[in-house]
Amino acid sequence: MRLSTVILPVRRWQEGGRDQWLRAENLGFHTAYTYDHLSWRTFRDTTWFGAVPTLTAAAAVTSRLRLGTLVTSPNFRHPVTLAKDLITLDDVSGGRITLGIGAGGNGFDATTLGQEPWTPRERADHFAEFVPLLDRLLSEDSVTHEGTHYSAVEARNIPGCVQRPRLPFAVAATGPRGLKLAARHGQAWVTTGDPKLFEAGTPEQSVEAIGGQITKLGAACEAIGRDVAELDKILLTGFTPEFAPDRGRPLDSLDAFVDFAGRHFALGITEIVIHAPIAGSDFAADEKVFEQIATEGLAQLGGAS
Repeated sequence: MRLSTVILPVRRWQEGGRDQWLRAENLGFHTAYTYDHLSWRTFRDTTWFGAVPTLTAAAAVTSRLRLGTLVTSPNFRHPVTLAKDLITLDDVSGGRITLGIGAGGNGFDATTLGQEPWTPRERADHFAEFVPLLDRLLSEDSVTHEGTHYSAVEARNIPGCVQRPRLPFAVAATGPRGLKLAARHGQAWVTTGDPKLFEAGTPEQSVEAIGGQITKLGAACEAIGRDVAELDKILLTGFTPEFAPDRGRPLDSLDAFVDFAGRHFALGITEIVIHAPIAGSDFAADEKVFEQIATEGLAQLGGAS
């Protein structure tokens, strides 16, 4: 069992941004992630910094904490340039980077570069080409690829990742094609639950839905002869019915979190990710309770980070 956090890039580095990453390490979180977006939802017209520079800065001031994206997507990334950034980031961090990666959605990132938003099928098509190519770019010194959506011509990535054969992928997926990519290329799988249940569903329905996703992941692994136990299973919190407005939230108290986390660890989830509090946002929470969860939560569940 692992407990990790998400630090959204909404604070200037010299005005609290740096301190958040140091605090995450000092509190004992396994990994601190950040979102890889150009902007996001209610933060669209407020401060929002880039993921790769933020993680590079975080790598320079921490020494034990794993770092990662949750998640990067093809919406505004190209595998060739992303691979170069990731290899550099893995080097700066001394091999502490995990790449959370997903197909993306129809948020601001989908149209900022001037393109029309992709349909779900088009997103899946891009993702199906993006992930295997990125895998090769991070594993091989020179890659040439001519695809439907992406090309690479003798793309050099020397010396490669510190982590061998490459840094780990945490693939966010719930559909059949995405789960196949997670089974084949992932070292971890990421879920946020079933979005259709967020407002009107119950916690019990949500747990059942996540259990169903894990079963489908197992089937995708079995189809290629892989043991699903090899993959970490990550729950990014904040999007299940427990976090809907006007409900008692899992971050309201240590006991509430332990109850929430225990139900999901029992399903087979191996890592739970909670958002660092941001006042006045959907992720507002009591800072003292957040720290108590970080330092005592796993012990209450009988696990260790």
